[in-house]
Amino acid sequence: MSPENAAFFRAFVLQRSGLVLTPAKDYLLRSRLEPLVRAEKLADLCDLIGRIRMAPTGALAQKAVDAMATHESYFFRDGAPFEQLRAKLLPALIERRRSHKRLRILSAACSSGQEPYSLAMLMIEQAALMPGFHIDILATDMADAILERARTGWYSDFEVSRGLSAERQARFMMRDGQGFRVADEVARMVRFRRHNLLEGTAGLGRFDLILCRNVLIYFEPARKAWVLERLAEVLEPDGALMLGSAETVVGLNSVFAPAAGQRGVFAPGATVARVA
Repeated sequence: MSPENAAFFRAFVLQRSGLVLTPAKDYLLRSRLEPLVRAEKLADLCDLIGRIRMAPTGALAQKAVDAMATHESYFFRDGAPFEQLRAKLLPALIERRRSHKRLRILSAACSSGQEPYSLAMLMIEQAALMPGFHIDILATDMADAILERARTGWYSDFEVSRGLSAERQARFMMRDGQGFRVADEVARMVRFRRHNLLEGTAGLGRFDLILCRNVLIYFEPARKAWVLERLAEVLEPDGALMLGSAETVVGLNSVFAPAAGQRGVFAPGATVARVA
Protein backbone atom coordinates (compact mmCIF):
# COMPACT_ATOMS: atom_id res chain seq x y z
CA MET A 1 0.00 0.00 0.00
CA SER A 2 1.39 3.38 -0.98
CA PRO A 3 2.04 6.00 1.74
CA GLU A 4 -0.69 8.15 0.16
CA ASN A 5 -3.28 5.37 0.31
CA ALA A 6 -2.25 4.46 3.85
CA ALA A 7 -2.65 8.07 5.00
CA PHE A 8 -6.05 8.29 3.32
CA PHE A 9 -7.26 5.08 4.95
CA ARG A 10 -6.03 6.03 8.42
CA ALA A 11 -7.95 9.31 8.16
CA PHE A 12 -10.99 7.50 6.77
CA VAL A 13 -11.06 5.01 9.67
CA LEU A 14 -10.66 7.84 12.20
CA GLN A 15 -13.58 9.74 10.72
CA ARG A 16 -15.85 6.70 10.47
CA SER A 17 -15.02 4.89 13.71
CA GLY A 18 -12.89 7.09 15.94
CA LEU A 19 -10.09 4.52 15.90
CA VAL A 20 -6.65 6.11 15.91
CA LEU A 21 -4.17 4.35 13.61
CA THR A 22 -0.65 5.74 13.52
CA PRO A 23 1.84 5.21 10.67
CA ALA A 24 3.67 2.82 13.00
CA LYS A 25 0.67 0.50 12.70
CA ASP A 26 0.53 0.43 8.92
CA TYR A 27 1.38 -3.27 9.14
CA LEU A 28 -2.12 -3.73 10.58
CA LEU A 29 -3.63 -2.20 7.47
CA ARG A 30 -2.05 -4.87 5.32
CA SER A 31 -2.65 -7.83 7.64
CA ARG A 32 -6.32 -6.97 8.24
CA LEU A 33 -7.26 -5.73 4.78
CA GLU A 34 -5.60 -8.42 2.67
CA PRO A 35 -8.19 -11.08 3.71
CA LEU A 36 -10.92 -8.66 2.61
CA VAL A 37 -9.17 -8.17 -0.73
CA ARG A 38 -9.18 -11.94 -1.25
CA ALA A 39 -12.77 -12.39 -0.07
CA GLU A 40 -14.01 -9.66 -2.44
CA LYS A 41 -11.82 -10.96 -5.29
CA LEU A 42 -10.11 -7.61 -5.76
CA ALA A 43 -6.80 -7.10 -7.51
CA ASP A 44 -4.85 -5.74 -4.55
CA LEU A 45 -4.93 -3.21 -1.72
CA CYS A 46 -4.74 -0.31 -4.15
CA ASP A 47 -7.88 -1.62 -5.84
CA LEU A 48 -9.63 -1.77 -2.46
CA ILE A 49 -8.65 1.78 -1.50
CA GLY A 50 -9.70 3.05 -4.92
CA ARG A 51 -13.15 1.53 -4.50
CA ILE A 52 -13.46 3.03 -1.02
CA ARG A 53 -12.57 6.46 -2.41
CA MET A 54 -15.33 6.11 -5.01
CA ALA A 55 -17.97 4.82 -2.55
CA PRO A 56 -16.98 5.90 0.99
CA THR A 57 -20.41 5.06 2.42
CA GLY A 58 -20.82 1.74 0.64
CA ALA A 59 -20.84 -1.79 2.00
CA LEU A 60 -17.23 -2.47 1.02
CA ALA A 61 -16.04 0.63 2.86
CA GLN A 62 -17.90 -0.49 5.99
CA LYS A 63 -16.32 -3.93 5.77
CA ALA A 64 -12.90 -2.30 5.60
CA VAL A 65 -13.60 -0.21 8.69
CA ASP A 66 -14.95 -3.26 10.53
CA ALA A 67 -11.77 -5.16 9.68
CA MET A 68 -9.69 -2.63 11.59
CA ALA A 69 -11.62 -2.97 14.85
CA THR A 70 -10.13 -5.07 17.65
CA HIS A 71 -12.63 -7.76 18.60
CA GLU A 72 -10.87 -9.20 21.63
CA SER A 73 -13.48 -10.47 24.08
CA TYR A 74 -14.14 -13.31 26.48
CA PHE A 75 -16.65 -14.29 29.14
CA PHE A 76 -16.43 -12.34 32.43
CA ARG A 77 -13.44 -10.47 31.04
CA ASP A 78 -11.00 -9.25 33.72
CA GLY A 79 -13.06 -10.87 36.46
CA ALA A 80 -12.84 -8.11 39.06
CA PRO A 81 -15.36 -5.73 37.41
CA PHE A 82 -18.01 -8.44 37.38
CA GLU A 83 -17.32 -9.29 41.02
CA GLN A 84 -17.60 -5.59 41.85
CA LEU A 85 -20.87 -5.46 39.93
CA ARG A 86 -22.19 -8.47 41.84
CA ALA A 87 -21.09 -7.35 45.28
CA LYS A 88 -21.61 -3.58 45.23
CA LEU A 89 -23.05 -1.99 42.15
CA LEU A 90 -25.92 -4.35 41.35
CA PRO A 91 -27.37 -4.52 44.90
CA ALA A 92 -27.39 -0.71 45.06
CA LEU A 93 -29.12 -0.43 41.67
CA ILE A 94 -31.68 -3.07 42.65
CA GLU A 95 -32.54 -1.21 45.83
CA ARG A 96 -33.05 2.04 43.91
CA ARG A 97 -35.27 0.34 41.33
CA ARG A 98 -37.58 -1.67 43.60
CA SER A 99 -40.50 0.63 42.89
CA HIS A 100 -40.70 -0.08 39.17
CA LYS A 101 -38.73 -3.37 39.06
CA ARG A 102 -36.83 -2.73 35.87
CA LEU A 103 -33.14 -2.54 34.96
CA ARG A 104 -31.86 -1.45 31.57
CA ILE A 105 -28.22 -2.16 30.76
CA LEU A 106 -26.17 -1.08 27.74
CA SER A 107 -23.16 -3.12 26.64
CA ALA A 108 -21.52 -0.75 24.15
CA ALA A 109 -18.96 -2.08 21.64
CA CYS A 110 -19.96 -5.60 22.68
CA SER A 111 -17.85 -7.37 20.03
CA SER A 112 -18.73 -11.08 19.72
CA GLY A 113 -21.20 -11.02 22.60
CA GLN A 114 -19.39 -12.50 25.57
CA GLU A 115 -19.83 -9.37 27.70
CA PRO A 116 -23.64 -9.04 27.40
CA TYR A 117 -24.10 -12.79 27.80
CA SER A 118 -21.90 -12.65 30.92
CA LEU A 119 -24.13 -9.89 32.25
CA ALA A 120 -27.21 -12.03 31.59
CA MET A 121 -25.64 -14.97 33.43
CA LEU A 122 -24.85 -12.74 36.38
CA MET A 123 -28.42 -11.41 36.44
CA ILE A 124 -29.80 -14.95 36.47
CA GLU A 125 -27.48 -15.89 39.34
CA GLN A 126 -28.70 -12.87 41.31
CA ALA A 127 -32.39 -13.31 40.45
CA ALA A 128 -33.32 -14.05 44.07
CA LEU A 129 -32.36 -10.45 44.95
CA MET A 130 -34.79 -8.97 42.44
CA PRO A 131 -38.03 -10.96 42.24
CA GLY A 132 -40.37 -9.67 39.56
CA PHE A 133 -37.72 -7.50 37.92
CA HIS A 134 -37.55 -7.12 34.16
CA ILE A 135 -33.96 -7.06 32.89
CA ASP A 136 -33.25 -5.58 29.47
CA ILE A 137 -29.68 -5.85 28.12
CA LEU A 138 -28.99 -3.98 24.87
CA ALA A 139 -25.70 -4.93 23.21
CA THR A 140 -24.32 -2.78 20.40
CA ASP A 141 -21.38 -2.80 18.04
CA MET A 142 -20.52 -1.02 14.80
CA ALA A 143 -19.50 -4.18 12.91
CA ASP A 144 -22.31 -6.13 11.23
CA ALA A 145 -20.32 -9.35 10.86
CA ILE A 146 -19.32 -9.54 14.52
CA LEU A 147 -22.89 -8.77 15.58
CA GLU A 148 -24.24 -11.59 13.45
CA ARG A 149 -21.82 -13.92 15.16
CA ALA A 150 -22.85 -12.63 18.59
CA ARG A 151 -26.51 -13.23 17.81
CA THR A 152 -25.84 -16.93 17.17
CA GLY A 153 -24.63 -17.34 20.75
CA TRP A 154 -22.25 -20.08 19.56
CA TYR A 155 -18.69 -20.34 20.87
CA SER A 156 -15.82 -22.78 20.49
CA ASP A 157 -14.57 -24.98 23.32
CA PHE A 158 -11.64 -22.59 23.80
CA GLU A 159 -13.86 -19.52 23.97
CA VAL A 160 -16.15 -21.16 26.51
CA SER A 161 -13.30 -22.36 28.74
CA ARG A 162 -11.77 -18.87 28.63
CA GLY A 163 -13.66 -17.12 31.41
CA LEU A 164 -16.45 -19.56 32.27
CA SER A 165 -16.12 -21.83 35.28
CA ALA A 166 -17.15 -25.47 34.97
CA GLU A 167 -20.27 -24.63 37.00
CA ARG A 168 -21.28 -21.81 34.66
CA GLN A 169 -20.53 -23.91 31.59
CA ALA A 170 -22.87 -26.62 32.87
CA ARG A 171 -25.61 -24.17 33.79
CA PHE A 172 -25.55 -21.68 30.94
CA MET A 173 -24.05 -23.42 27.87
CA MET A 174 -25.39 -26.24 25.73
CA ARG A 175 -23.18 -28.51 23.62
CA ASP A 176 -23.70 -27.78 19.92
CA GLY A 177 -21.42 -29.62 17.51
CA GLN A 178 -17.79 -28.66 18.01
CA GLY A 179 -18.66 -25.94 20.49
CA PHE A 180 -21.38 -24.58 22.75
CA ARG A 181 -24.42 -22.34 22.44
CA VAL A 182 -25.72 -20.09 25.22
CA ALA A 183 -28.83 -21.40 26.92
CA ASP A 184 -32.18 -19.93 25.90
CA GLU A 185 -32.70 -18.23 29.28
CA VAL A 186 -29.47 -16.30 28.69
CA ALA A 187 -30.12 -15.49 25.03
CA ARG A 188 -33.61 -14.16 25.78
CA MET A 189 -32.20 -11.43 28.00
CA VAL A 190 -29.96 -9.86 25.34
CA ARG A 191 -30.88 -7.77 22.30
CA PHE A 192 -28.26 -6.90 19.70
CA ARG A 193 -28.26 -3.76 17.59
CA ARG A 194 -25.81 -2.18 15.19
CA HIS A 195 -24.62 1.15 16.55
CA ASN A 196 -21.52 3.31 16.16
CA LEU A 197 -20.60 5.30 19.27
CA LEU A 198 -19.72 8.25 17.01
CA GLU A 199 -23.33 8.42 15.82
CA GLY A 200 -24.56 9.58 19.22
CA THR A 201 -27.11 7.81 21.41
CA ALA A 202 -30.47 9.07 20.17
CA GLY A 203 -33.05 6.30 19.95
CA LEU A 204 -31.30 3.92 22.35
CA GLY A 205 -33.44 4.84 25.35
CA ARG A 206 -32.33 5.38 28.95
CA PHE A 207 -30.11 3.09 31.01
CA ASP A 208 -29.40 2.33 34.65
CA LEU A 209 -25.99 0.86 33.88
CA ILE A 210 -23.67 1.35 30.89
CA LEU A 211 -20.62 -0.77 30.14
CA CYS A 212 -18.25 0.80 27.62
CA ARG A 213 -15.11 -1.17 28.31
CA ASN A 214 -11.82 -1.30 26.43
CA VAL A 215 -12.92 0.82 23.49
CA LEU A 216 -12.27 4.47 24.42
CA ILE A 217 -8.55 3.70 24.73
CA TYR A 218 -8.48 3.63 20.92
CA PHE A 219 -10.03 7.12 20.57
CA GLU A 220 -8.32 10.49 20.58
CA PRO A 221 -9.19 12.69 23.62
CA ALA A 222 -11.71 14.96 21.89
CA ARG A 223 -13.71 11.98 20.62
CA LYS A 224 -13.52 10.26 24.01
CA ALA A 225 -14.98 13.36 25.65
CA TRP A 226 -17.75 13.60 23.03
CA VAL A 227 -18.72 9.93 23.46
CA LEU A 228 -18.79 10.30 27.25
CA GLU A 229 -21.12 13.29 26.90
CA ARG A 230 -23.48 11.26 24.73
CA LEU A 231 -23.45 8.34 27.18
CA ALA A 232 -24.22 10.73 30.04
CA GLU A 233 -27.31 11.91 28.14
CA VAL A 234 -28.89 8.43 28.26
CA LEU A 235 -27.73 7.36 31.72
CA GLU A 236 -30.16 7.76 34.60
CA PRO A 237 -29.02 10.42 37.10
CA ASP A 238 -28.34 7.75 39.74
CA GLY A 239 -26.95 5.23 37.26
CA ALA A 240 -23.37 4.11 36.69
CA LEU A 241 -20.83 3.83 33.88
CA MET A 242 -18.22 1.07 33.83
CA LEU A 243 -15.05 1.56 31.77
CA GLY A 244 -12.09 -0.73 31.16
CA SER A 245 -9.26 -1.03 33.68
CA ALA A 246 -6.99 1.21 31.60
CA GLU A 247 -9.64 3.87 30.95
CA THR A 248 -10.66 6.98 32.88
CA VAL A 249 -12.72 10.13 32.55
CA VAL A 250 -10.19 12.26 34.39
CA GLY A 251 -9.08 15.24 32.33
CA LEU A 252 -11.70 14.71 29.62
CA ASN A 253 -14.84 16.44 30.95
CA SER A 254 -16.98 16.82 34.04
CA VAL A 255 -20.04 14.80 33.04
CA PHE A 256 -18.71 11.80 35.00
CA ALA A 257 -16.78 11.49 38.22
CA PRO A 258 -15.12 8.42 39.77
CA ALA A 259 -17.51 6.54 42.07
CA ALA A 260 -16.17 6.36 45.61
CA GLY A 261 -14.57 3.04 46.42
CA GLN A 262 -15.32 1.46 43.05
CA ARG A 263 -12.50 1.14 40.56
CA GLY A 264 -13.50 1.66 36.94
CA VAL A 265 -16.99 2.86 37.91
CA PHE A 266 -18.12 6.42 37.23
CA ALA A 267 -21.21 8.35 38.29
CA PRO A 268 -22.83 11.34 36.56
CA GLY A 269 -20.74 14.28 37.75
CA ALA A 270 -22.57 17.25 36.23
CA THR A 271 -26.00 18.22 34.99
CA VAL A 272 -26.48 17.15 31.38
CA ALA A 273 -29.38 17.34 28.96
CA ARG A 274 -30.79 13.83 29.10
CA VAL A 275 -32.72 12.30 26.23
CA ALA A 276 -35.73 10.04 26.47
